[in-house]
Amino acid sequence: MKKWLWLLVTSLLIASFFSSSVMANEKKEIGIHSVKKASTVQKVLPTTIPRFTFESGYSFEYPDAVRGIYVTGHSAGGERFQTLLQLLETTSLNAMVIDIKDDHGYLTYIPDSDSPYMDISKPYIRNIESMMKTLEEKQIYPIARIVVFKDTVLANKRPELSFLDNGEVWLNNRKEAFVSPFMKEVWDYNIDIAIKAAKLGFQEIQFDYVRFPEGFERRDEQLQFSYGDYENLDMNNIQKRVESVTNFVEYANQRLEPYGVDVSVDIFGYTATLPEAPGIGQNFTRISEHVDVISSMIYPSHWTAYFGIPKPDLEPYRLVAEYAKFENQRLDELENRPISRPWIQDFTASWLGKGNYIPYGKNEVEAQIRALNENGINEFLLWNAGNRYTEGVNYKPLGD
Repeated sequence: MKKWLWLLVTSLLIASFFSSSVMANEKKEIGIHSVKKASTVQKVLPTTIPRFTFESGYSFEYPDAVRGIYVTGHSAGGERFQTLLQLLETTSLNAMVIDIKDDHGYLTYIPDSDSPYMDISKPYIRNIESMMKTLEEKQIYPIARIVVFKDTVLANKRPELSFLDNGEVWLNNRKEAFVSPFMKEVWDYNIDIAIKAAKLGFQEIQFDYVRFPEGFERRDEQLQFSYGDYENLDMNNIQKRVESVTNFVEYANQRLEPYGVDVSVDIFGYTATLPEAPGIGQNFTRISEHVDVISSMIYPSHWTAYFGIPKPDLEPYRLVAEYAKFENQRLDELENRPISRPWIQDFTASWLGKGNYIPYGKNEVEAQIRALNENGINEFLLWNAGNRYTEGVNYKPLGD
């Protein structure tokens, strides 16, 4: 009798063990993916993501508030890097947004020899490991900039992923090509590069050009391209563009989650003032729902008459203050509000013509920062395409 009971108990324990194991494996396979618009999003997003945590080996502390500068691959790998390091060491600036995939579509460093990205790599940053160690030593917060859908290199290499005009890759007025946000292959191409950046030690991935080309609403029926998984969705062309851009951001956030990095997106400032930007496919609210940081590009020079300001470049404080009020209202509507970290102007927009611009220096940069601070926005990024930043700026004009 005792032997029978012992066998029964043993059998039950073994069965329980295997049942638990199967359930655990099922949970692992199912993943943690969930979407708000299952009827449309599930058609293009995978239902599993890796469940592990990657450690880069670097140790960076998130600053009291990110106050950063833009750094090209050339600057990061050249003599200017020392000048930029000195700028950060002698001011309250504390972060660098460094090009990892640039505006042309090139990787700005040479990866391992077996990398699928070797053919698009440039030796701008000659020793990226040494650069990361320097940033760690000086506790400069590293952000990797990945230019996504503006990609002349990939468009020429894979025209079927791009937009064609009579069989040729379509170029905008600046002779730049775009690849299609509808194409899942393009998503993975860029996110795989972002994962490499996370493994290098970058603490944040910043996606730029997360959109269709400007004015696409005038070309969507003229150019030849594939809608991919969006072909048969019950939506008009505008909705399809918004859906694809939003889905990319959500998918990127999911795939990058195991690597412990924040995800940020650069977005046109005016999109916060509209329900959505129909041509380029950017919806400020929906994108903001899937990022840790939203970085609106609010350079005064890039606005036409707005907020009742006839010539915005002449009034940097007023333009930024008015924008900040509007953005705060939009972000306050979200359940999980991301950090607001706008791009502000540290360059002179002389191309606007006489009477439409002013030289930008210490006062103009500080005015923008003060306008943000007064509206509760304490983080910002400075843009200067040549990485030549104004000297003598107080980056904490309101103090701590």
